[in-house]
Amino acid sequence: MNSGWAKTHHACEVCSSSDGASTNHDGWTTCFSCGERYKSGENYNNVITEDIGVVSMEVGRGRHQMIRSITQNTCERYGISVDGDDIIFEYRDKDSLVCAQKVRIGSKENQRSFGVWGEGVLFGQHLFPKGGRYLTITEGEFDAASAYQMSGSKYASVSIKNGAQSALKDCKSQYEWIDSFDNVIICFDSDEAGQTAAKEVASLFAGKARVVKHHPDFKDANEYLERCRADDFKSAWWAAEIHTPDGIIAGKSLWEAVNQPVEKASVQYPWNGLNDLTYGIRNYELVTLTAGSGVGKSQVMREVLYHVLQNTESNIGCIFLEESVTKTAQSLMSLHSGKRLHIPTVESTEEERRDAFNATLGSDRLFFYDHFGSTSVENIVGQVRYLSKAHDCKYVFLDHLSIIVSAQENGDERKAIDEVMTRLRMLTQETGIALFLVSHLRRPAGKGHEEGAATSLSDLRGSASIAQLSDIVLGFERNGQAENVEDRNTTYIRVLKNRFSGETGLATAVSYDQDTGRMSEVIIEGEVL
Repeated sequence: MNSGWAKTHHACEVCSSSDGASTNHDGWTTCFSCGERYKSGENYNNVITEDIGVVSMEVGRGRHQMIRSITQNTCERYGISVDGDDIIFEYRDKDSLVCAQKVRIGSKENQRSFGVWGEGVLFGQHLFPKGGRYLTITEGEFDAASAYQMSGSKYASVSIKNGAQSALKDCKSQYEWIDSFDNVIICFDSDEAGQTAAKEVASLFAGKARVVKHHPDFKDANEYLERCRADDFKSAWWAAEIHTPDGIIAGKSLWEAVNQPVEKASVQYPWNGLNDLTYGIRNYELVTLTAGSGVGKSQVMREVLYHVLQNTESNIGCIFLEESVTKTAQSLMSLHSGKRLHIPTVESTEEERRDAFNATLGSDRLFFYDHFGSTSVENIVGQVRYLSKAHDCKYVFLDHLSIIVSAQENGDERKAIDEVMTRLRMLTQETGIALFLVSHLRRPAGKGHEEGAATSLSDLRGSASIAQLSDIVLGFERNGQAENVEDRNTTYIRVLKNRFSGETGLATAVSYDQDTGRMSEVIIEGEVL
């Protein structure tokens, strides 16, 4: 995008700011520290017109003054100005540069937008860094400035961009910034549309979201300010309760629900034998995949992921902590092409690679966590929630639990596993995703799992919570030291736990083809296991 700026973050010729000024391609400079606009060597009080490539707008148009009981200082801070009958609201992009304006003449029904509107963040967002204690989100620009002013100018306050109808979309687009605050106070209008939108936004941020219940005499934050009732606003603000979704119902009201056909799986597994015992993959379930080291847990995980990609229209989150994003991406492309594209000796044409890319990564349905940095439980839980809430991922694949546990500071593996599993179980229920998790097994006495030893729930490493909190536990067995190549490449899949139907036991066997890189169900002793 052509932002219109030829040079940004340089010294201002008017004030002492060392990096607050930006100059456009026509030589005009705007200082975002002192607010002055000038051309070097000329009268800097001229009004400039800046064309940013979509619709022209006038940066610096209007004057800052008290309006609707919002002080001149607050208006100047938020970029609210007046020009005749026009009220102008400045919107900034992620770099805090003015990218758009909303101009209102008299009422909300009579307003126009200028600039690159899609680049704008929440109104006022540029004023507040990540990680504050309180954030108030309002439905309008005047309300954001009013809430900030009535808080004694202490707490962050922003507005959504286009009213209640855009609230969920606007907050999803800025999810990470909003979620960085300890408390998110939703202060939308008291009408039905505002309160409905408030509940939708509050659901994005789980236990940290609070919804303001306005006094019956007031519709929004600005009305308190205009009527000199700031104390009433602060009382309502501090009394905002943590949002909890409606959920307590009488059992006698459930007849219609229980009389419906049992909901089928959202998608099946790639292998019939596994579907026969599990009845497929369902939302709201935590599925743990476990095996010994080197048995092929990640490969099975990728097969399931690719199968879900090909057989649903849902978005998918990918958190593979043991490998780079590039390696994961290439492995998924390999599954589609039937060639191990991630192996340097495998030859492929650009057309084959492009086709594989378009069918997987290019589908715009896969979202990856680039795991450079922290793998703390808080970070991973936050990433899973972000994938679900901001990107609407219905399936999330997390490989693997041990890396998260090893990053915890308490040094107690059992307690760390308990904490991680509890948080992931709650998150699965909160978001409705199907979460696939890889976990390691402890090494048994005698023959190891890498040599084909049978898996069991008692072999799960570190804590009983892995078995207790998972809906499905799948164990994989393969003798990687077998003399026969076919045996070495055959993995047996055992259902160790099945909360859905209670059916457990050996489900199927899959064979890995070293040429195609695929795992296919095999027939053993005359039948498909």
